[in-house]
Amino acid sequence: MEELLHYAWKHRLFPLHDLRSTDGLPLEVLDTGLHNVHAGPDFFNAKVRIGDTVWVGNVELHLRSSDWARHGHDHDPQYNNVVLHVACEVDGDVITANGLHPTQLQLAIPERLKQDCEHLLSIDRYPRCHSIIRGLDTFVVHSWMDTLLLERLRQRSQRVIDRLQALNGDWEKTLFQTLARNFGFGLNGDAFQDWTRRIPQHQLGKHRDELFQIEAVFLGQAGFLSDAWHPETKDDAYRQQLKREYAYQQRLFQLPEAMEAHTWKYLRLRPQNFPHIRLSQLAWMYSRGRLNLSVLRDAVAEDNALQALERVLEARTSDYWTTHLVFGKPTQRVRALTLSKATRHLLVINTVVPVLYAYAITHQDAVLGERVEELLRQLPAEDNHILRLWQECGLGVSTAADSQALIHLKSEYCDRRDCLRCRFGYEYMSVK
Repeated sequence: MEELLHYAWKHRLFPLHDLRSTDGLPLEVLDTGLHNVHAGPDFFNAKVRIGDTVWVGNVELHLRSSDWARHGHDHDPQYNNVVLHVACEVDGDVITANGLHPTQLQLAIPERLKQDCEHLLSIDRYPRCHSIIRGLDTFVVHSWMDTLLLERLRQRSQRVIDRLQALNGDWEKTLFQTLARNFGFGLNGDAFQDWTRRIPQHQLGKHRDELFQIEAVFLGQAGFLSDAWHPETKDDAYRQQLKREYAYQQRLFQLPEAMEAHTWKYLRLRPQNFPHIRLSQLAWMYSRGRLNLSVLRDAVAEDNALQALERVLEARTSDYWTTHLVFGKPTQRVRALTLSKATRHLLVINTVVPVLYAYAITHQDAVLGERVEELLRQLPAEDNHILRLWQECGLGVSTAADSQALIHLKSEYCDRRDCLRCRFGYEYMSVK
């Protein structure tokens, strides 16, 4: 309910005249201030006329004025600059840590606003605001989508920065871990991330151009060379070669313990998504120096950045996997297990964009940041049920910038029923 009071204050959904403070002084709200979503007063730099004096400062809102002390504001110096305390019910005085008594205003939440909000949140169909989407002004839609996209980019790049800090500022390890996790395409993402922690990238770099050696380490550390994984194929010649090479590399690099093969999930996966096939593709990319931050930055700097990245993210398996889906079981025909263009586009969206945007933020590289944003506007939109529902409502979804914005809208607003912070939610309640 307090969120509704914040909403009413922010959008000035209260009488603009004949307001009076609790001590009887005439009160006029000249500027509601800047909404603060972090710790501290609810609105910064508001401007109010109380009596004959114009005050500029912060505003705090509560359902009851007694919540001021209940929340500890009377001992918090962050609230010393509050010039107005707004409450639905004034049931006592308020005092700041420096002994001042801010003016109070009793303000009821408009009944219509309560009803509209309750109605919106009670709708089961997603998106809840579907009935007004087709009638929205184009400028409103575009401006909100731009905001959502920026929020999405910042959120995802922050995850990369957090990973970078956990890896002691090593960008190459951060890229490797991010890309490998996305090679799991959701189902095996955690397993791929665990696997990256068992790969000694810097030592292995000495053998970067030897695909066989790289594949042996990659598959071995994943547990796929253990006799426990498909034991009936343990005598396969290629598997035995890989196993001998892996044993040598284990001793050479003192590799950490390998994963258990049962960690990996195969249920309902197509052969091209089998984890051991994906690892072979990663080994191929690694052996050709593709998993390198400077390579991605150079590609993004090209005039045809998307096409350059598509070339960088090309991957295939070693020859063995073109005729086998598992060890020791030849297939009827030769398969070219390469990454499709659609898969490479997903890797650009989920790996290249957040990693390079994080790099642009940490290095204050505005040009790189703009190029990364432009990439999303060049890529076609993702295709899933979330986006199809928005399209059915009449919202255009043509680029990855659109799809990323709407995925963020669902996860950060719709799923949390945070319609009061959503521009579409505001428009819904405005036309009700």
